[in-house]
Amino acid sequence: MNDASAAAAPTAAAATPIGRPSVLSLSIKEKSALYAAYMPLLKNAGIFVPTSKSYKLGDEIYLILSLMDDPNKYPIAGTVAWITPADAQNNKTQGIGVHFPDDDSGKRVKLSIEALLGSALNSTRATHTL
Repeated sequence: MNDASAAAAPTAAAATPIGRPSVLSLSIKEKSALYAAYMPLLKNAGIFVPTSKSYKLGDEIYLILSLMDDPNKYPIAGTVAWITPADAQNNKTQGIGVHFPDDDSGKRVKLSIEALLGSALNSTRATHTL
C-alpha cells in the first residue's frame, strides 16, 4: 500500500509545476487594437492581454506577441503589472497588463510598437487600462 502512495505522489507534483511562468499568445492585427493594448506608462512599457485566467500582480508571464504585418514574433518574459477583473466598471475587457523586461527583448518590442503607433501615442483615446 505504501508503494502505491509513493508512486502517485510524483505524478501529482508533475501535473502542477510550481514557479513556471504561464504562457500566453497575443496577435494584434490593427493599429487601434495595438493603441488600446499598449501600456507606455510602465517603466519598461507593457501590453494588455485579454484573458479570463486569474493572475496576481508580479506573476511571471511568457508572452508570444505578434504585431500586425510584422513577420517577427516577439517572445516576452514579463510580469503581471495590471489586472482588470471580470466585473470591472465601464465594461472594461478582463485581462492583465504584462510589464516588458528591462533587457534587449523588452526594448526591441517597445521600439517596434512605438514605431507602429507613431503619432497615435499622443492620442487621448481610451485604452484597456486607463
